[in-house]
Amino acid sequence: MANTADISRGMILKLDGNLYSVVEFGENKTARAAAKVWAKLKGVDNTRTIEKTWNSGDTIFPVRVEKRAYQYLYQDETGYNFMDNDTFEQMSVAENLIDAPQFLKEGQEVGIAINTETELPVSVELPDKIVMLVTYTEPGLRGDTATRTLKPATVETGATVSVPLFVNEGELIRVNTKTGEYVERVKD
Repeated sequence: MANTADISRGMILKLDGNLYSVVEFGENKTARAAAKVWAKLKGVDNTRTIEKTWNSGDTIFPVRVEKRAYQYLYQDETGYNFMDNDTFEQMSVAENLIDAPQFLKEGQEVGIAINTETELPVSVELPDKIVMLVTYTEPGLRGDTATRTLKPATVETGATVSVPLFVNEGELIRVNTKTGEYVERVKD
């Protein structure tokens, strides 16, 4: 157990039987009333976002989470399958626990947060930026780089990313997995 002074960004809390990740938090102090601590919480299963307010010093229930390195193997009817890089044990994870499943490619390294009490996965995080191969896009016009006009491009996982006009089929690009946006073109 802990109290509201221990809240930090990224902490996993147990609230009403559900697990939530702290996205943002702060404290409201007024001259006449006791201080209040607020937090913006995201459901670990990615289904909801809520805001919660406590009195300063109230008890909270953090969940101990351990991040482990895994490698993505394949997807089947049981879910997305990953292999522990240390023990070589395999684990199947539901799609709603993965932050950007559209950018998963075979052999990719990911971090899986494991609840140490139950040994069950809490979330799967891809690296912030990954390199993807553009498999299809309309050809761009030569010299048309003055404007920030974007066009859709399909990458190797089947996801669609908006890219500048100068990006062509067969090129490597860096994609931000948190926003799904194009970052830069990658040289071989």
